[in-house]
Order: sequence, then structure tokens, then C-alpha cells
Amino acid sequence: MSGYAADDSNVSIAARPAALNAQAADEGSWVGDVALARDSVIIKPNSIPTSPLPNRKPIVYAIKDGDTLESVARAFGIPFRDITWSNPGLVVPLRVGQTLELPPVPGVVTVVRTGDSAASLAATYGVDVTTILGFNHIRGPELAPGLVLVIPVDAEIGPNLSTGALADPVAPGKLMCPIPGASIIQKFGPTSFALEPRYGGYAHFHTGVDVLAGYGTPILAAAGGTVTAAGYADYFGLRVEITDSFGLVEIYAHMSQVTVSVGEAVQQGNKVGFVGSTGLSIAPHLHFQLEVGGAPTDPTPLVGC
Repeated sequence: MSGYAADDSNVSIAARPAALNAQAADEGSWVGDVALARDSVIIKPNSIPTSPLPNRKPIVYAIKDGDTLESVARAFGIPFRDITWSNPGLVVPLRVGQTLELPPVPGVVTVVRTGDSAASLAATYGVDVTTILGFNHIRGPELAPGLVLVIPVDAEIGPNLSTGALADPVAPGKLMCPIPGASIIQKFGPTSFALEPRYGGYAHFHTGVDVLAGYGTPILAAAGGTVTAAGYADYFGLRVEITDSFGLVEIYAHMSQVTVSVGEAVQQGNKVGFVGSTGLSIAPHLHFQLEVGGAPTDPTPLVGC
């Protein structure tokens, strides 16, 4: 404790004016929104979030009357492909009371299987290990079979194939035209064309789109995935079936030759065969069919058709 009193020190203790702000005190300056202190230390203001951070848990949604994949996707602001991706084996039409697991952000809900690791999951979905662990607030050793994860996937990049290559390098999250530049000569839906089979309560229904091309024209994969069927099938004739990364099925029919085999990983834009006129066909063309949850669905728009 000091031995001097205020009245015997002969020192004035009158208050001095305080600095008006930090800039005046530090004799620094501002460049944009960055402050430069007198010792050249950069002082960057912190950004404070103005909206809530996304919930990182999977959303469990019970189907209501009138719901469709498209309406559920719109309601939650995610691509409908993320719904089929997160619910393997999904069948449409959806049933009232049926539950779906939905990612809270664009990406996929998945269950850890025996043998999975953070590195293998990262390679499968085309993300960094830190993205998987950080988003789910877990450490690598905590990964165990049965654990449910949400894996955010950049929609501008899309998922990987089992080989580690990008599934859809040409048009991520979209279907490209299997014959670039070709014209669609018959659309999806009810038709008066008598050769088309009965479907959905209609006497004649075209379950895909017909793409005009000459005999032997190469056919490219509209989306990346795994070949799940190849060979002859009823009115399709010689056909290839690919289950893509999102669980959708693309069928290429009336082919003259197949160039892929069952189990093969195929990247978007890879050749799968050649145009022909096999099966129920009256001239060379490609019948391209999309199935979502086992039901034929309009595949358009096709990028490049």
C-alpha cells in the first residue's frame, strides 16, 4: 500500500479526457471493415449469425394424404433425389402413415454398416472425412454399425461411384440426354399409339420417351450408377438397366448391342450400348425410361436433348 496521501504529494489528480474510441486511442486506421491498430495488428469484426443453424438430425416425416415425393421435397427444401437416396427400396405411390427419413440439408441419411470407416464413407459420398465427423458431432472411433448419419453433399458436385469417381460429372443431380443433340419424338404419358401397353388406367401409355437416332448410334449413360440388368426383356428387347447413385432406375431399350455388364459401375456419359430396333419397335430409336420407386416417371428435362 502506498505511504503517500493525495494531499501531500503535490501532484494534480484531476481527471484527463478519455479517448473517444479505439481508433483514437490506438492511432490506427480503417480499411473497409478491417481495423489496423498502431502495431499493425489486424482486427477483423466477428460475423454474428442472424438465422438459426440447421438442425443436424435426420427428419422423420409421416406421409399425409396427398403427399408426393415432389411435394415433400418442396416442403423441406431438398431435391427429391435426396429422399430416394435416403430411403433405399422406397416404393411409390407413398402410403399415408408411411415414414421417411429426410436429410435436414441437401445430402443423404445413411446407416453405418459393418466394415464402414470415416474414410470409406467419405470416398463413397465424395466428401471430406471432417465433413462427416464434424456435421454429426462424432469422432472416428465412435462410428459403429447401426449409427445413423447425415452426410451433406454439395448438389453442384453430387455423389461418387463405388470406384471413387464422380457419378455425374456432366450434369450433377440431373439426367443428360443419352444421345446428345438428338430429338425426342414421343413423350411420356397417355397416347393413342396402339402398340403401347395399358398402364395407370389408360388403354395405351408411353412409359418413357423415344429418342430418334440411326441404327448403331452410341448410347450414353444419362446418370452414373451401377448396372443392375442387361439383356432381353419383353417388349424392351435388348436393354440395359442402371440404378443410379440416388436409387433411381434408368432403362435403355431396343438396343442393338450392349457394352456394359451387370455389377459394373458406370459414370454419367459413359457408353452403355448402341441404338437398335429390338423388342416392340418399328424402327431404330432409343426408348429411355426413368423409374422412381418402381413407377415409370417422366424423365424430362434431359440436358442436351
